[in-house]
Amino acid sequence: MASAILCLNAGSSSLKFALFIIDVAGDLQRRTAGKIERIGTVPHLIVRDAVGEVVEEQRWPDDHGFSHETYLDPLFERIDALVGAAQRARPGVPHVACFDTSFHAAMPAIATRFALPRSFADEGVRRYGFHGLSYEFIAQQLASIDPDVAAGRVIAAHLGNGASLCAMKGGHSVDTTMGFTALDGLMMGTRCGAIDPGVVLFLLQAKTMSAAAIQHLLYDRSGLLGVSGLSSDMRELSASAHPRAREAIDLFVYRMVKEVGALVAVLGGLDGLVFTAGIGENSARVRALVCDRLTWAGVELDDAANAAGAALISAPDSRVVVRVIPTDEERMIAVGILAVVEP
Repeated sequence: MASAILCLNAGSSSLKFALFIIDVAGDLQRRTAGKIERIGTVPHLIVRDAVGEVVEEQRWPDDHGFSHETYLDPLFERIDALVGAAQRARPGVPHVACFDTSFHAAMPAIATRFALPRSFADEGVRRYGFHGLSYEFIAQQLASIDPDVAAGRVIAAHLGNGASLCAMKGGHSVDTTMGFTALDGLMMGTRCGAIDPGVVLFLLQAKTMSAAAIQHLLYDRSGLLGVSGLSSDMRELSASAHPRAREAIDLFVYRMVKEVGALVAVLGGLDGLVFTAGIGENSARVRALVCDRLTWAGVELDDAANAAGAALISAPDSRVVVRVIPTDEERMIAVGILAVVEP
């Protein structure tokens, strides 16, 4: 009987899973995959078979304050029909944790430092970066699809409910927008992204908010949700005619373009731009708004290709190659597991 690997991938508003079978040649074959998205608003389960066809869906009217852990049972109920309830209960099955920071571990030291007393750096207060599983997959895919661009200066944009950018040279991370935590950098679904530390002091001192209340504000009530007052979901905001929805989208784009400019400076130019994750893969509108503001960097968009959701969306005469590459963090988790566990 072939060995199996179950990958669980918890995002800020989603819980994804994929079940891989290791065939006799040692290759990974995806048997099924699925996700519960929109955790925190209106959760939606979707399960796909090996060829990507939807085989099951379930929706909840609202989350009732449920956490990611709440939805593990519905996921395991589906998974058990593939691998058996007995296997789930076996205590001898190894568990492997794959860290989202590892891809950024080799960043230049200067890119990891905060301008704080050295004693804090000695204690581990530094910039780590996140979404590393996604960026590692993108780096590998780009090397296969377009090795010349992959060998150069590339910015990958992982745009979902959590969002970040990664500057890569030769497929290696040299800087990224997230730092000590996944709160820094881009504006996100419910997270504020980069913020003047003085605002936090103001909330503590003038507004007398507790640390827990500030944490909840910055992680759960800000970003697209906070600015729009409507939703944290880019799909809902894009479909809305409310002025605050447009304002939230405009700010999301502005903040991204600003961060792209900083990373272009770090890289010393730009050869490739890759969009990935939920917004990056599916929102032609956001891609167009971003690219239209990056013509100074050599980005020229093929509007028809972008609207059609093509893999290559830059114009033929664009100095910067622009691609859309669907990410696959679950496969990277499985590959990481195979590196440390004998099948």
